[in-house]
Amino acid sequence: MRRVIPLLAALALLAGCGSDDERDARSVVAAFYPLAWAAAQVAGEGAEIVNLTPPGVEPHDLELSPRDVERVRDADLVLYLGGGFMPALEDAVADHQNAVDLLEGVDLLEGVTDDHGEAGHAEDEPEGEEHALDPHVWLDPSRFAAIARRIAEELGLPAAADGLVATLEELDTELAAGLADCERREIVTSHAAFGYLADAYGLRQIALAAVSPESEPSPRALERLVAEVEESGATTVFFETLVSPRLAETVARETGARTAALDPLEGLSGEQLDAGESYLTVMRENLETLREALGCR
Repeated sequence: MRRVIPLLAALALLAGCGSDDERDARSVVAAFYPLAWAAAQVAGEGAEIVNLTPPGVEPHDLELSPRDVERVRDADLVLYLGGGFMPALEDAVADHQNAVDLLEGVDLLEGVTDDHGEAGHAEDEPEGEEHALDPHVWLDPSRFAAIARRIAEELGLPAAADGLVATLEELDTELAAGLADCERREIVTSHAAFGYLADAYGLRQIALAAVSPESEPSPRALERLVAEVEESGATTVFFETLVSPRLAETVARETGARTAALDPLEGLSGEQLDAGESYLTVMRENLETLREALGCR
């Protein structure tokens, strides 16, 4: 009996440790690809990361299925960007924010410094478009590193972000060097998604539409934009991979410019994921695209 009692105590202790490990395995719901990618880098193998936005889908106007709402309700941590970027998800988080089964909903856009003049917006926002906060902070690796730190802190693993932060700092150095000496500094984009990137590397964004890619300028605003693109001397109009290139093609045709894809990394297609592409590979592809378009040396 004297031998059995210590054995039972040891088994109980082991069982308790197992329970703690299970509690440490976090269920994380991320609004869309960049947040899911960053969470996966810092959360470790024990965490379940769910990306609410399917591959190849533009996240701005994503409608949540009942299954998506259930995932939000049951998650330990929900990562999203506020400011109306994904209103359906913001509503779902608000509905369950005080529920016992939702540990925390974290708006990662809160606290991000929007400090580059009309930060994150078109340099000349199309007429009639509402001024809206640009959520595309992940296109500036330095600011994205701060978001990675916060994700790690929310997971209770602050040191887990160290490796990712170092990688993002290296990427920032590559972008800064690659865009330092260019013939042109203006980037003509299909919508105002590249304000943070432009600010970080001394570029000027001329956006054909506002923050939402579905919005289009009025005929009068389009005429003004064509004149501005011609005046800027830009040789390339950038379109995006997940939205129609029609507006970019129209402006390019009117100005004699060519078109090229510049990826805002709101999501990757199934083909990109199958090919092993990631945030890092696409950002480096964007760098090469910009270097060619801007005549960088």
